[in-house]
Amino acid sequence: MLVLGRKPGEYIVIDEKIKVKVVKSESGQLRLAIDAPREMRIVRGEVWEEENAQTVV
Repeated sequence: MLVLGRKPGEYIVIDEKIKVKVVKSESGQLRLAIDAPREMRIVRGEVWEEENAQTVV
């Protein structure tokens, strides 16, 4: 796992297709803006874990 520090307004690019930008939040919580091709599926971690937990026997 790669761990990076980013400030609001900064971003990373994954595989020249996905841009993940840190967006400032007034409540102090981290907010991310994700720009990716429409055909790419993006899900929250808890949803992904729930879906994958159901496939494990």
